[in-house]
Amino acid sequence: MRAFSERSPIGRRMSSRFVAGMTLDEALKACKELNRQGMAVTLDALGESVLSEEHARRTGRLYAQMIEAITQRNLKANVSLKLTQMGMDLDPLLAEQVVGELVDQAARVGNFVRLDMEGSAYTEATVAMTERLFRRYGAAGTVLQAYLYRTEQDVERLLGQGIRIRLCKGAYKEPASLAFPEKADVDANYLKLAKRCMTSGVFCGIATHDERIIEELKRFAAEAKLPKTAFEFQMLYGVRRDLQRELVEEGWGVRVYLPFGPEWYPYFMRRLAERPANVLFLAKNFFRN
Repeated sequence: MRAFSERSPIGRRMSSRFVAGMTLDEALKACKELNRQGMAVTLDALGESVLSEEHARRTGRLYAQMIEAITQRNLKANVSLKLTQMGMDLDPLLAEQVVGELVDQAARVGNFVRLDMEGSAYTEATVAMTERLFRRYGAAGTVLQAYLYRTEQDVERLLGQGIRIRLCKGAYKEPASLAFPEKADVDANYLKLAKRCMTSGVFCGIATHDERIIEELKRFAAEAKLPKTAFEFQMLYGVRRDLQRELVEEGWGVRVYLPFGPEWYPYFMRRLAERPANVLFLAKNFFRN
């Protein structure tokens, strides 16, 4: 299946729609085009759960190249990484060293590193590492998932320190003991937490493709007299491109999460296996503008 997907025309079409190429150079070209369209970018080199220290450090070197290339090409972009890419499962101290060097590099050139969120087993470790790196360098933020019960407390915890949050609904399958099992409850919590982030004075990313939620938050921003620069909407590469363009035309900040790299096939399969609803989500967007 992997060989067919990576070599067949439909597989290549799928990957080119949602993944911005196999190489950093291809990703940078896609980034430049999105900047031309008025959108900021977060570059994400696909991969997770590395099995050796060398692999973790190799991934760190790739991210260092990404930060350097963003600076040299004057792109409106930052980077996002997963702690398991950086050796978290091997040695948390190794991961913090590798990520810390990247946050230090980003801080020195006026950029920013987002520590992406993985399953709930990594939530506390990710939040805590973000806090430590933010205190040390100031150029770190993280992602919170609105479907987890704990997220409201995490929002207050991070906003109280001035740490930037990317708020999403959540992509991993979690038990009802940890996460809201019903979509309506997730949506309601998302709206509540998004409004809190938007009015916090901390620049946050509101990551959703849900048009109903976006319209509600636009109305809320107008009623609260929030400037359109107080936050930004964030979406995935290749998903709701029509809505991305519409928001830019209306003057809202939009950031596109742009994944790249040869690990696209296992990335897709893990996401689809974790939540079968993601299959329908990707299929619907594959045929959209």
